[in-house]
Amino acid sequence: MAGDPRALLQKADKTLASASSGFSFFGGREDKYQNAADLYIEAANSFRIQKMNREAGQAFEKAAAVQTKQLNEPDDAANTLVDAFKVYRKENPEDAVRCLDVAVNQYCKKGNFRRAAQHKENMGEVFENEVGDTKRALECYESAAGWYEGDNASALANKLWLKVADIAALEGDYYKSIEQYEKVAGASINNNLMRYSVKDYFLKAGICHLATGDMVAANRALEKYRDLDPTFPSTREHQLLTDLAAAIEAGDQDQFTDKLFQFDQMSKLDKWKTTILVRVKNNIEEAGEDFS
Repeated sequence: MAGDPRALLQKADKTLASASSGFSFFGGREDKYQNAADLYIEAANSFRIQKMNREAGQAFEKAAAVQTKQLNEPDDAANTLVDAFKVYRKENPEDAVRCLDVAVNQYCKKGNFRRAAQHKENMGEVFENEVGDTKRALECYESAAGWYEGDNASALANKLWLKVADIAALEGDYYKSIEQYEKVAGASINNNLMRYSVKDYFLKAGICHLATGDMVAANRALEKYRDLDPTFPSTREHQLLTDLAAAIEAGDQDQFTDKLFQFDQMSKLDKWKTTILVRVKNNIEEAGEDFS
């Protein structure tokens, strides 16, 4: 059974105060500082058991402060701040990412980029899901993907480049999105495990091209995809992009909707594709109005 967290916290505060005063008959100051840090962590875990997450986070932060300032153990502090992040995450997301940011910087300093990337990705998830800040989420995912890539963890990097591409497109940055889908597609063509997904990456990149409204570039991209992957022209994804491009060039919204409906009967269009394709369809409408 864990001890009373408030009593532990009080004991930690007292231990820290007596160590800081410098007055001690027995034991070095460093032992006392270590003892204080351990008591703060114990208090934090007791709060955690009682599901008092904010108090747990604050106690972890106190421990990390002692580990940093008095014990000069930034690596230990980084690990403690990761624990603070975990308890803050759901109810206090801004505090959670503030703690994790310090830890990530410490892992980078030590050259532990795999670990830094993993936590930067966690930060991105908090920004995306808990805070609803896609701009900051995107920055985190891009940094993490770059670090994974630098650590030769290409599968982990590609997973995040795809996430960057998805978010960028929803934010209307289609060119960034195209660049990432094409990059991952290029890396996946000669990989037997990833090969099957290439047609979907080309489809998503193609949809982004249609969303830019630049049909010359869209048709050129289709040509490039056919060159990169000779099997692509035989896919339903290629057929759909060709049909949609023709409907856009004809300014025919009904034809566009009909081709999408037919495709959706065979392969369900996910939320991302539907969202971007609705924008493309609305652009046809606007183009039609311009000529009326």
